[in-house]
Amino acid sequence: MRKLKAARKNWELYLLLILPVAYFIIFRYVPMYGVQIAFKDFTPRAGIWGSPWVGFQYFREFFESYNFWTIIKNTVLLSLLNLLISFPIPVIIAILLNQLAREKLKKFVQTVIYAPYFISTVVLAGMIIVFLSPNSGLINHLIGAFGGEPVLFMSEAGWFRPIYILSTVWQETGFATIIYLAALAGIDPHLHEAAVVDGANKWQRIRHIDLTGILPTITVLFILAVGNLMNVGFEKAFLLQTDLNIDASEIISTYVYKIGIQRAQYSFSAAIGLFNAAINLVLLLIVNRTAKKISGNGLF
Repeated sequence: MRKLKAARKNWELYLLLILPVAYFIIFRYVPMYGVQIAFKDFTPRAGIWGSPWVGFQYFREFFESYNFWTIIKNTVLLSLLNLLISFPIPVIIAILLNQLAREKLKKFVQTVIYAPYFISTVVLAGMIIVFLSPNSGLINHLIGAFGGEPVLFMSEAGWFRPIYILSTVWQETGFATIIYLAALAGIDPHLHEAAVVDGANKWQRIRHIDLTGILPTITVLFILAVGNLMNVGFEKAFLLQTDLNIDASEIISTYVYKIGIQRAQYSFSAAIGLFNAAINLVLLLIVNRTAKKISGNGLF
């Protein structure tokens, strides 16, 4: 009865919840029934319900496929390197910007690093290919100006990971920096004033006030990043992929696309996608639990 009264009192808030809840039910949960095709020999003619069950056959086929370890290694390596390099950079830049006394310079730097976020992945991939072209690319012109030989960036597998990670840093650092700057803005300035009076230097204030203040934000974003670790951006990897760098660029998402869409092996691709989602879920639960034990902060 008390809950019903509280619901009537705050009915506007519950009304606002209807649309997002309906969105998640219709577009996120209802389509999950299609996951069962990972355990079926699906054919469009028989439909999802009419296709026969085959158990874990497609999972076994994926685990026993000749390129299983290559795909897993490429995905994990790219994800880990991307996380290790691109995650801490926005924190560092946000703290440095927060220390800038000149507001105009601070806003200028913010604008410059945030602008690449609005570039679409397709345009970004096109720019990378043009800049790294062996004949007309800007980078190879610079290398040639210093007496070097042109580098076949898009044709050598060893260059795929650096190109992918550096482009991610360039495009997404600005957006993440703004989140951390917002968290830094919420820190009480009296803490800094008190620390200055106590004789704390700039590094001590950054370490004990700024970093401590944004630690919950860092923890939550880190948990989300780890929970999405295996979902390396499909679009950019696919657009930058060539036959010559496929040894490093073939990851789970591009492989699922080729198997599921191009070769119409729906059950096999669904099994791979489900396996990928299961790993992400396990990583999310482990990191969330670890973070809660260490810092007391977590998603749930």
